[in-house]
Amino acid sequence: MATAETIQLSEPHAPKEASIQAFESILDSLKHELVKVRHEHDKHESEYFRAVSSLSNSDLAAFTTSDLETVRVGTSAYGLHLFGKVKIPKADNAYIHVRIFIAAEDGTDGSSVEERVAKLHSIHTEEIVNEDGDHVYRAIFGKNDELEWFDT
Repeated sequence: MATAETIQLSEPHAPKEASIQAFESILDSLKHELVKVRHEHDKHESEYFRAVSSLSNSDLAAFTTSDLETVRVGTSAYGLHLFGKVKIPKADNAYIHVRIFIAAEDGTDGSSVEERVAKLHSIHTEEIVNEDGDHVYRAIFGKNDELEWFDT
């Protein structure tokens, strides 16, 4: 299983063509999943999306491939783990962090970009428990928030 301890992520950098292509291939599923995640979290803990609570679902998901600002990539025996920071263009200082898994297409070795298949793995949602026991939730991050390994 790939974990932060077993996978070395690259330093954060601007996306290169292969990352842009992978992101573009999952763009529709990402937008759909983001709205779904927001809806689910709004039922139980609206703080996750409080930073963009004034946005409609369509404004929340109005990003394009040009809004993918930063990526980090790690390699495992199973494929590539692409982490991306995506700007929400309809809000100030609002970003989502996404994780994409890229593997070889069935019947290929995945050695070329054309032989790889990208799938949305997850959208980062964070729950922090403070020392006083208070919980802090967020799914919207700022420009200065580090793009780190996450599983959820």
